[in-house]
Amino acid sequence: MPLFFWDWTLFLLVPALLLSIFAQFRVNSTFRRYQEVPSARGLTGAQGARMLLDSAGLGHVGIEVSGGTLSDHYDPRSKTLTLSNGVAGGKSLAALGVAAHEAGHALQDAEGYAFLRARGWMVQGASLGSNLGFFLFFLGLVFGRNELMMNIGILLFSVFVLFTLVTIPVELNASRRALAGLESHSILLPDEIPAARSVLNAAALTYLAAAMMAVLNLLRLVLISRNR
Repeated sequence: MPLFFWDWTLFLLVPALLLSIFAQFRVNSTFRRYQEVPSARGLTGAQGARMLLDSAGLGHVGIEVSGGTLSDHYDPRSKTLTLSNGVAGGKSLAALGVAAHEAGHALQDAEGYAFLRARGWMVQGASLGSNLGFFLFFLGLVFGRNELMMNIGILLFSVFVLFTLVTIPVELNASRRALAGLESHSILLPDEIPAARSVLNAAALTYLAAAMMAVLNLLRLVLISRNR
């Protein structure tokens, strides 16, 4: 019986691992590059996000500032945009691009964007599946290759995989909304839009890498379960 952690199926994860490393390098280097380029209008990330929210009739959506780097997110439960210090107060093309992206999630929420709602429904199941799925599979593998336990583990992990796949259109759509808003409301000049697009495209790579890793991990579990 091949070892669970050290059998040949580990090689399946190599492409996703390489993409993850590249994506992290790309997002960090691209953000640092455009973090040094101020926007012509001199708006901060928080101001840009506020403009996009107010123009969409979302004055009730709050904006909070938190510590950390690239910790920005939108919480649909509290209707709050949380921006990191560098993004909220930054006047760079990178800061405005990231802030607008998070505002794009608020626009999705207000519109009832289907993929965002689907992702919201799967949050708890995905969290459970990413942890308990592997654990149950491993227990089933160790204790006499218990087929039922292994299959339950695979099923639970599949919820997490689906979550990562649904995340991709959610993030891409938020970026499209962000870029459209930045241009239509003249938050950025037309020749500044490509820089914001580069920042958001780099961030999108991280979601693609996460989904690829999840899918290949699922394939690995299936292959191990069938290797009897």
